[in-house]
Amino acid sequence: MKYAIIAAGEGSRLAAENITAAKPLVKVHGEALIDRLIRIFMQNHAEEITVVCNEQAGSVVQHLDDIRRKGIGGVSVPLRFLKRQTPSSMHSFYEMSHCLCDAPFVMTTVDTVFREHEFARYISAFERILSDGVSDGLMGVTDYVDDERPLYVETDGKGLITGFYDAGNKQCRYVSAGIYGLTPPMIRTLHNCVDTGEMRMRNYQRALIRDGFRLNAYPFTHVIDIDHARDIASAEYFLNQEE
Repeated sequence: MKYAIIAAGEGSRLAAENITAAKPLVKVHGEALIDRLIRIFMQNHAEEITVVCNEQAGSVVQHLDDIRRKGIGGVSVPLRFLKRQTPSSMHSFYEMSHCLCDAPFVMTTVDTVFREHEFARYISAFERILSDGVSDGLMGVTDYVDDERPLYVETDGKGLITGFYDAGNKQCRYVSAGIYGLTPPMIRTLHNCVDTGEMRMRNYQRALIRDGFRLNAYPFTHVIDIDHARDIASAEYFLNQEE
């Protein structure tokens, strides 16, 4: 399985709240966010991990270079990282897309915190639906609304996603968890979105539905995005409950 991490944001909200570390290096549960994701991906059979980081974040660039050379915890990491300054997460994805066009992959943003055992089950489910041919992709969702501007996910009775909405309705049990299990044909939809001036990941997800891709929803319990200082404490409490 290939993995990808979007880590090119500036983390301006954290900086405004006196968090001095670049967002990928913010520590939760004693571990930098970027390190936690890489470690979990390695535990789930990562063939390659691609990261796009902000070219102006020298500390992050140096950290990733150290991981590429030394690994994590003595384990070598098949890491590829790109230094870019992009206007949106969707454009960060676009910058990585040439690395992801030959095999299924799972992508997250760097500030996504989830339970490790749930993620392992999600990967198994993604591999299963690909093997069975029942779906084209598997999107992580949750009924825990943490995001300031959540993307509501409408599903049918079989867990197939029928729509993505800025406001909820009675068919929207879940919101997006920012965990994307995708396949190479979906890259073309991404390129079409960029070519037509789209700026938001949620519009890319809507375009996948319009293009006829079958996307299933996979429920996580809690997924926390680290956007504010208070989110760090919430994530610490959340992960302590896992132990």
